[in-house]
Amino acid sequence: MSVPHRITLKDLALELGVSTATISNAFNRPDQLSPALRERILGEAKRLGYRGPDAKARSLRTGRSRIIAVVLAESLTYSLNDAVASEFLSGVAEVLDAHGHTMLLLPGREHASQAPGSANIADGFIVYGLMPTLALLGDLPAQRPLVAVDFDIEGRPAVHVDNQAASRAIAHHALTTPTQRPAVINLRLTAEPCNGRVTPEHTLLPGNRTITRSRLDGFYQALEERGFTPADVPLWNVEENTFEVCSPVIEAILDLPDAERPDLLLCMSDRIALTALTLAEQRSLRVPEDLRLVGFDGIAEGQYRAPRLTTVRQDSVEKGRIAARMILGLTPAVDSLLSTELMIGESCP
Repeated sequence: MSVPHRITLKDLALELGVSTATISNAFNRPDQLSPALRERILGEAKRLGYRGPDAKARSLRTGRSRIIAVVLAESLTYSLNDAVASEFLSGVAEVLDAHGHTMLLLPGREHASQAPGSANIADGFIVYGLMPTLALLGDLPAQRPLVAVDFDIEGRPAVHVDNQAASRAIAHHALTTPTQRPAVINLRLTAEPCNGRVTPEHTLLPGNRTITRSRLDGFYQALEERGFTPADVPLWNVEENTFEVCSPVIEAILDLPDAERPDLLLCMSDRIALTALTLAEQRSLRVPEDLRLVGFDGIAEGQYRAPRLTTVRQDSVEKGRIAARMILGLTPAVDSLLSTELMIGESCP
């Protein structure tokens, strides 16, 4: 019994009267071809049973896998469910898809031994989020390109939004209304685990390690400019940006006696602010009459409910695009700072 001939890249190129490079570009670099030509090539390839260039052979020949690893600060489940992280990943995926690359997700919160083996196949790395530890980065191949997002790695390009300036701006807005008891709720700000009130015994992470410190500095600037002593403003920390982890901290704040309960909450994220909003409503606290609050991120949920959240909108999709373009060498690998937008809602008019 004869074995059916397996069509090759050369066979398809001959059939269509184009070069093998053109066929390869149709599968791996679609931006190099017109949509009509690429559609024609892919249609004919499907008809003839050609599945595309052999990725394993190409990797052995070129030393490149066309895989970009995204190292996440959180678990995969959290990152895919979190609105900000999922928008960022969609921006990365958009650029990788357009240039024939695949995305490999590596969760930074899993056991460290899981990452290095998978990481070795990647051509480059995008490291994203509030990294709980930098130890994992030491296991990544040092010679491969790397872009940091939302924190800094010495000698590597980083992508940020204007966290400190944006936090200062939204706090300034909030403080234009007379306030007696402002308070700040931050996220993973301390070197030690802390899901509650921050005390002088806690060590605050530096601004180059976490955006939360940059946002806190912005809040503190605005508070000081409005006559408050930042050290006297109560500061709480939450360990994870989820309703379940935020709830106990915020419940303790809202259940304080009326004379001690904050009348303004400056929240590091929309998720924290939305948790506070839900728990305040459960306690029949009126927003904004009894409690005003602001967030940061601009997620859709905060803009679709009532009262609409006052927040800072960051373009997380564009942040992902910029990081992906850098790692592919499409744009210079230099530090990038994105602007944000202040969105005034009913939670703090």
